[in-house]
Amino acid sequence: MKNPAALLLLLLTLLIAAPLQAAPRRDFASQYQPGRAVEVDTRREGDSLRVYLRFPNRSALRRQVPLHVMGWANFDDRKPIWQDTVRGAARRLRSDGDMDRLSFTLPLSRLQPGQALSMAFGPAEEAMNGDAAWLRLMPDNLNRGFVLIDSLSRPLMRRYVRAREVFGVEAYTPGQALQAYRYPLSSLAAAPPMASSSLLGEQPRTLGLQDSARFNADQLLRLPAGLYLLRVGNRGPRLGLLVEENKFPKITSADELIAPLIYVSTSQERKQLFDAPDPKKAVDQFWLGVAGNDQDRARLLIRQFYGRVVAANDLFSAHKAGWLTDRGMLYQVLGPPETVYRSGNEERWVYRGYQAQNSTFVFRAKPSTFAPDNYELVRRPEHEYLWYAAVELWRKGLIAQAGR
Repeated sequence: MKNPAALLLLLLTLLIAAPLQAAPRRDFASQYQPGRAVEVDTRREGDSLRVYLRFPNRSALRRQVPLHVMGWANFDDRKPIWQDTVRGAARRLRSDGDMDRLSFTLPLSRLQPGQALSMAFGPAEEAMNGDAAWLRLMPDNLNRGFVLIDSLSRPLMRRYVRAREVFGVEAYTPGQALQAYRYPLSSLAAAPPMASSSLLGEQPRTLGLQDSARFNADQLLRLPAGLYLLRVGNRGPRLGLLVEENKFPKITSADELIAPLIYVSTSQERKQLFDAPDPKKAVDQFWLGVAGNDQDRARLLIRQFYGRVVAANDLFSAHKAGWLTDRGMLYQVLGPPETVYRSGNEERWVYRGYQAQNSTFVFRAKPSTFAPDNYELVRRPEHEYLWYAAVELWRKGLIAQAGR
């Protein structure tokens, strides 16, 4: 083509017609895979923020490469505001069974509420993907000057304990008083994803205080079951703590085994299980009936169903047991999300090809004093088909064969 103007016109036409190849969105699905997510906690120390990390499966010790830290305006941004490496991070690693632990400090002047941190060992790119340790910066975790510890003075890295389990509070400023306020536990399960606002009803806006107690922040504690708010000193952020009975997050009693069946059974079926002379045996019979009297399939169904309950408890427990929350409900019936997108105050869980269709569930952040990382499902009528199809798989004992 000898005409330069015609050549330029052709090139412009091709550029306009060609599809724009946008960078793939960051996928956070690994954050909801048990045993894969890096756990994060924080404590304010003067003009610094101490960050505690716990890596699963000795993954950090194997890498032995720099720890990259990046600050982001939001979870879905493509370019960090700043980035740095933690000096001597490999020397600070401590082994804890099959876990690796590490802590370091960042200047508070770098950190702003609403932003996010990502952290990972390896090349800088590792800290940019959804498999890294991610933390939404909020006034709670930027200003709280204490952290929960276990009986060996290691950061607890969770917001629940078992009744009478020994734990403590380690404050940056020693010698302070610890105030503990106890509220009743909730047993209210999440409504189905297609439920209307009228079905949800009016939710209580406040909880009634049951009692309170005062301790030294440096002493080890054992607390009875309840939902607690902990505060060190007279001012500053409070921390919600869930104290559950038995072997939580595992479930062992008959009542604990029956209650999560609310998502896949009728109220009459659950009443019969609760009223049975031997409720645990009745639960086994329920699953055996679901499995068509196939004992091997019944065992697999029990392992899958209650394995998800335990995982939901571990992942989402805050103001109540994890399986009772919106994310826990979906996790239990549909399984871990295949893809998770985060942007602003939203999470989107994507299930691809489930029951021959793709579905996206939207959660919106609804933080509270007890649960600053709580998300609430946006319920929609179009979720009804997939929900009942998934429940039907459980009811027919086919969930294991479906690979979910």
